[in-house]
Amino acid sequence: MDADILKTVLYISLVACTVLAAAAVDFKVKFLRQRKKNYFLNRDRERYAETIFASKDGYFAFVYPDDAIKDPRKFVRERCSRRLAVMLNLKNGTQSSFDDVLNVLYKEDALKFKKYVALMQEEGILFEDTFTIKATKRSVHVFGARVNGADGNLYCDMLWFRDLSKEQIKIEELTAQSSKKDEKIQILEDLIDNIKTPVYLKNQEGKLEAYNKKYAEISGFSQKTGMTDATEKTKWQKLSDELSQTAVQTNQIQKQDVQIVTNGEARYFEMNENPFHTHGHLDQIGTVGQLIDVSELYEEKRHFKVHQNAHLGVLSALKTAFAIFDTQSELIFYNQSFADLWQLTPEDLKNKLSYVSFLNIIRDKRMLPDVTDFKEYRQNEEKLFSNLIEPKEDLLHLPDGKTLRRLVATHPNGVIFAYEDVSDKLEAERTINELLSVQKNILDNVSEAVLVFSQSGHLKYFNPAYIKLFDADAIKFQNLPNSREVFDMQKKYFTKVESWANLEQHILKHIFETYAPFKLEEDNGVILEVTPFVLADETIMVSYKSANKDD
Repeated sequence: MDADILKTVLYISLVACTVLAAAAVDFKVKFLRQRKKNYFLNRDRERYAETIFASKDGYFAFVYPDDAIKDPRKFVRERCSRRLAVMLNLKNGTQSSFDDVLNVLYKEDALKFKKYVALMQEEGILFEDTFTIKATKRSVHVFGARVNGADGNLYCDMLWFRDLSKEQIKIEELTAQSSKKDEKIQILEDLIDNIKTPVYLKNQEGKLEAYNKKYAEISGFSQKTGMTDATEKTKWQKLSDELSQTAVQTNQIQKQDVQIVTNGEARYFEMNENPFHTHGHLDQIGTVGQLIDVSELYEEKRHFKVHQNAHLGVLSALKTAFAIFDTQSELIFYNQSFADLWQLTPEDLKNKLSYVSFLNIIRDKRMLPDVTDFKEYRQNEEKLFSNLIEPKEDLLHLPDGKTLRRLVATHPNGVIFAYEDVSDKLEAERTINELLSVQKNILDNVSEAVLVFSQSGHLKYFNPAYIKLFDADAIKFQNLPNSREVFDMQKKYFTKVESWANLEQHILKHIFETYAPFKLEEDNGVILEVTPFVLADETIMVSYKSANKDD
């Protein structure tokens, strides 16, 4: 009996020990699991805390108790972050209260901020606003929000503070830059709008993107509204689109004259479409266009054409031979005298006759002046079309004995050639020169002193006898002085007269007005008989010879 009881007691004790051992093992396992869980919870809490501390924004938190109480706001704890303490320069650092935060703001901002917070705490209303710190005049942006748990428990009310000083400085810088750009844009707009020439810009699709005030006036639409897709384009605007498209395709400037009616007046413009790479992209080509008013030039060209035709009509009627060769040295005008002079046939003139062909034709007809090297002569003649600056005059001595005076000058259409037969004139000049030479030889050898004056009173000739008679300065006479200077040199022979001025006036009157003979008495008593003659060429010859007093 006792043994059975003892066995039962031992059995129960063994069972109890086993249960206790199992419970101890289970407790230890749970304990280790909980400690591990607490470790990770604490680590996550520290991580989240440090993450919040690392934020560039500062925060102020109203932390509510975890216990479920009737009015948790009475037991709220305030927490200030390090970043916020630095941002607002709070003396108490992280131990600062909400009142400390309010004290750094202006009074009006503080009252408004306090109302925001009250509404957030009472009704959970979020808010967002900007406030100014009194000491630094820096702005801070505040965002207030309530934080609840997943189970609906109230955790805290958070106030996030962001320093706007950097953003504000950046905004101010960007605003200043924007203002400067606006000023530059305005300057450029003023510049382009005050250009009298209409200018405009088209994108790569050929759509009008920008234009100045003058273009708007010519186009007949408001500068603000401009051209829309519904606007019907005029003929010149369609032409502009075609030129613009060609300029884009060829990447070369396109030009064309166009007539535009503006303010009820038809004017002429030179339309230019100049391609350019839009926004610096090589694959995007737009065009800048301009309309240059050439109305006055167009009118001048018209008048010039009229005068030119009239001029050519006059040249056609003259006996002097005229021909005009253009810049390509092709004959574009000639009169009948030119064709007759060079014996040119209709066959010669049927096609555009080049200057080289003209030289070859007159050479074949033996009408070209004799030259040793025709090739060199022809090359020199061709240079007239590129080197001629001033009119050139020369004489052409033809094989048939004729002498032509040739004048070559530039012409708006090229080079003009004028030919005049001066054979008779040259022959007459030779004859006259021979007669003058004979006359001069005679006068040089006569004993009488002789002077010859032009109608204007300038000395044209004197003979040695006159130099000897008045002991004149031959060098001064070679400069051909005027009549008063000539007679002033005689003054030393007439010092006894009462007035030389009166005597000189008497001499000039008889020689150049009355052409009447008169006498002069020198200081030594010699009487000179002075006789003026009017010659055939209207020059005046004056002869001096000695005469007796009785005569």
